[in-house]
Amino acid sequence: MKFVDEAIIKVEAGDGGKGGSSFRREKYIPRGGPDGGDGGDGGSVYLVADSGLNTLVDFRHRRLHRAERGTNGMSKQMTGRKGEDIYVKVPVGTRVEDAETEELIGELLKHEQQMLVARGGKHGIGNVHFKSSTNRAPRQFTYGKEGDVRLLHLELIVLADVGLLGMPNAGKSSLISKVSSATPKIADYPFTTLYPNLGVVSAGQDRSFVIADIPGVIEGAAEGAGLGIQFLKHLARTRLLLHVIDIASWETSAIATEAKQIVCEVTKFGGDLAQRERWLVLNKIDLLSDEDLQQRRADLLEALVWKGPVFSISAVSGEGTAGLVQELMQYIEQQQLTESDIAVTEADEPWDPVK
Repeated sequence: MKFVDEAIIKVEAGDGGKGGSSFRREKYIPRGGPDGGDGGDGGSVYLVADSGLNTLVDFRHRRLHRAERGTNGMSKQMTGRKGEDIYVKVPVGTRVEDAETEELIGELLKHEQQMLVARGGKHGIGNVHFKSSTNRAPRQFTYGKEGDVRLLHLELIVLADVGLLGMPNAGKSSLISKVSSATPKIADYPFTTLYPNLGVVSAGQDRSFVIADIPGVIEGAAEGAGLGIQFLKHLARTRLLLHVIDIASWETSAIATEAKQIVCEVTKFGGDLAQRERWLVLNKIDLLSDEDLQQRRADLLEALVWKGPVFSISAVSGEGTAGLVQELMQYIEQQQLTESDIAVTEADEPWDPVK
């Protein structure tokens, strides 16, 4: 299936039905009076998050989503039928904006979460409501209101705890396939990853996290070179970035230059992605002797002036990956506890009408 992470759709809510204008005409009941009922409300359009979807490709072919209009009011004070609401399924992680004003409408981050994006029109009033002592035979009625019509920009941002960042062919796909059940395309040439891949990593009973792999980032990505910049937004919701480096293929100075280029491109991308915590993962250690590995590692950390966590692994053989997974799991659990404490503290604060 083709991965599509952006789409423009049009949503049209149903118009409200107009009120009825009729009079009661029955045998033996002279001057029966007005009996036109109200119209029905128009149907609304909702977006619903579905964890079974992972792309917006369906919206490339079906761009218009229209709810049913309400029916008109009828005689005998019968109210018109309400228009049917429609529920449009989108992947979890979909961000919704008004395409014309660029206003953020909201985000769908949980399975079966719903969002009202176009409200149905209000029903019209029948002539029975205009009867009075001075207006015994009113012919007035009102038309239903028009439903909302909006052009929406849908943007899918995958939800993951850990994001993989690195140059093409650094071994990101090999790593995600080793630690999870994901099966990305792996080959001995660059740019084999053409769209984000998600994998669930198990770190023991009832302990797991989600890891995301995006296409490699190259120099000039912020100006449109390569594929990585198109998908950097998918790392925006991660808790932690793993900067995967091929420690075996280049001289230390070249490796350090590439690592700095990636950081530069992430900074140019904007947002708070550059401030996200980042760990170094030195991959392909199986291609080096212990002596060469230690020398290259020391030279690289000195060139990068690196003070954070560093892990040496081989995504092919699996060496070092188990320890990395456990460290990641502990970090994520600690982050979850911190977020939980913050949420409780905010809930306990007294309400301040000024805020």
